[in-house]
Amino acid sequence: MEPGNVTQSSEFLLLGLSETPGQQPLLFGLFLCMYLITVLGNLLIILAVSSDSHLHTPMYFFLSKLSLVDMCFTSTTIPKMLLNIQTQSKAITYAGCLTQMYFFILFGGVDDFILTVMAYDRYVAICHPLHYIVIMNSQLCRLFVLVSWIMSAVISLLQCLMVLDLSFCSDLEIPHFFCELKQVLQLACSDTFPNDIVMYFSAGLLGGGPLAGILYSYAKIMSSIRAIPSAQGKYKAFSTCASHLSVVFLFYGTSLGVYLGSVGTHHSQSSAVASVMYAVVTPMLNPFIYSLRNKDIKRALERFLGR
Repeated sequence: MEPGNVTQSSEFLLLGLSETPGQQPLLFGLFLCMYLITVLGNLLIILAVSSDSHLHTPMYFFLSKLSLVDMCFTSTTIPKMLLNIQTQSKAITYAGCLTQMYFFILFGGVDDFILTVMAYDRYVAICHPLHYIVIMNSQLCRLFVLVSWIMSAVISLLQCLMVLDLSFCSDLEIPHFFCELKQVLQLACSDTFPNDIVMYFSAGLLGGGPLAGILYSYAKIMSSIRAIPSAQGKYKAFSTCASHLSVVFLFYGTSLGVYLGSVGTHHSQSSAVASVMYAVVTPMLNPFIYSLRNKDIKRALERFLGR
């Protein structure tokens, strides 16, 4: 971007998914419903796991943490979007934008790492069943979650601190419904090369690293499943991974599709519409995927709701 009219911005404008006035009530109702379903669904998963002693296992421990992160992940973007639609304002303060950016990267990173740890949990359960309880002890599970939060927090903080050094031009319109790092960098008049390097490095660490771990775990899992002699045994082993695989494909498929498809585009709302899939739809569908395909969760929910 040309360095004319450089300014230290006090606020940005979020253009949202559509600027057509007639579509705003529809968008408000749609995203309000999706947000409430996301919060309620993930909250029920957390309550079901915490209230049922049969679900106090590593797999469901990680599932409850994933549900918590999904609620937080969605809450960083949708409430502000709904507020802007309701007040007919597109503004978000500079501090608000940085805060939203920080928490979006933080929760997205924790989501990635927990999905990876869940894949490792399935790997140990299927490939080393006799040592599962010893390996996946409570201390290790808590350590996995703690490291996930620390790594994500450090990477998120680093990226946001680097944004503080940037100056922005007079065009402060973000063609998105939240302050996405890539879109904010495109508004800067100062040199963003260091930011770009850190952004792509972080994407590799937060996205590529966990994805490689998931692929490795499932390569080992598939190898072990093929060695099971009976078809029933193979089905039983694979069924314990089906829900997690569905969530992984949904999250990584949509997020990779957004970022690979947006390469070379600089001022388009098409990526914003596509981002809805991984930022809103995936956290909303996760509770349904795990509850509909999991008899233990369904029984726990029935007992909890039947109180």
